[in-house]
Amino acid sequence: MELANSAPEDQGPLDADKVASEAEAAAEVLAPHLRPTPARLSDHFSEQLGVEIYLKPENFQRTGSFKVRGAGYALSKLNTQQRRWGVVAASAGNHAQGVASAARRMDIKALIVMPESTPNTKLDAVRALGAEVELHGPTFDDSYERAKEIESDRGLAMIPPFDHPDVIAGQGTVGLEILDEVPEAGTIIASVGGGGLIAGLAAAVKKRRPDVRVIGVVASGAASLARSLEAGKIVNTQTIKTIADGIAVKQVGELCFPLIQELVDQVVTVDDDHMARAILSLLERERMLAEAAGAAPLAALLDRRVRVNGKVVALVSGGNLDVNLLSRIIGKGLALQNRYARIQVVLHDVPGSLMNLSKIVADERVNIIHIEHDRMSTAVPINHTVSTLYLELRGREHLESLIQKLLAEGYEVWREDN
Repeated sequence: MELANSAPEDQGPLDADKVASEAEAAAEVLAPHLRPTPARLSDHFSEQLGVEIYLKPENFQRTGSFKVRGAGYALSKLNTQQRRWGVVAASAGNHAQGVASAARRMDIKALIVMPESTPNTKLDAVRALGAEVELHGPTFDDSYERAKEIESDRGLAMIPPFDHPDVIAGQGTVGLEILDEVPEAGTIIASVGGGGLIAGLAAAVKKRRPDVRVIGVVASGAASLARSLEAGKIVNTQTIKTIADGIAVKQVGELCFPLIQELVDQVVTVDDDHMARAILSLLERERMLAEAAGAAPLAALLDRRVRVNGKVVALVSGGNLDVNLLSRIIGKGLALQNRYARIQVVLHDVPGSLMNLSKIVADERVNIIHIEHDRMSTAVPINHTVSTLYLELRGREHLESLIQKLLAEGYEVWREDN
């Protein structure tokens, strides 16, 4: 997770118009170095939700997320001495790759401090981009403190993950692209962690089109922004619990928060289960891999949590998802849709019992993935066994049909609800 760094010294509140103008300048600087990610209409989600839904696939961006925008623009603004000495950043993933990629392109040395628990895939990706990596501490907070020490001791320029004017302006370029790609957009939805993306996007969009609704989505397990808006001041969230590591922040940025208060029309929360469903839906319906933070806007739409106007653009902000986590998310998503289920059936422990049960399940066109038997269970008589069936189904109605069939045949069925 990432914790907002303090605002630059002597930096007062950012003016929205100046941020928007800076985003325009950033767009020109970054254009030659960004991969085109044109927003595309999703027929499936549009039909499902009854409104035109466009997806802005920043997961196809260089390094797999929008972070290369803010990092690239911030590095472009460094002076000659700063470029000569190099930069330092702290990150658990996407920001690290954004800084490393931009630094390599500009021939600037980069040192990235990452938590000791960072998956090897992310470490390898950052190192492959030419950056030096130092592992420090169990959390991002520890890594960030170490990065500040390096900034002070070695004179390297700190590139913050979100709470910096140049980073905010760089992220705002995605909003300008959305307006060009979907001129009639009425609503833009983006995930929010520290707030750099939504602050820059909102400033850039509202300058051109004040009528466009800008909606932020936060993880319910990392809801600093939502709580801060309720309190009218920045609130630090001590406990973080979410699979959306890209937006798992303890505190919204000090520069970002006033812009969000002024410009963002609505902020909603989504939980991990809804993000898991959205990840699975994007994989199946759009052949698109998104990390949890990237799928959060779609999760909010599918759960009908947002108020939208006109054509809707959902920003898929990143796709850097650890393979091990992906397998668990897919399993969870299938279970939530009742396409994967686990039930327990009490059987007489005699030859032929399992064969009879399997025939009933097969007749219902249900696939048995795995079976476990517990002959030692104290919940059934000594001459019985509890058989746990792991099933592949077509959905809730299919599961209910199977259970009713088993009950009609005299079986005792214990269902494990999701």
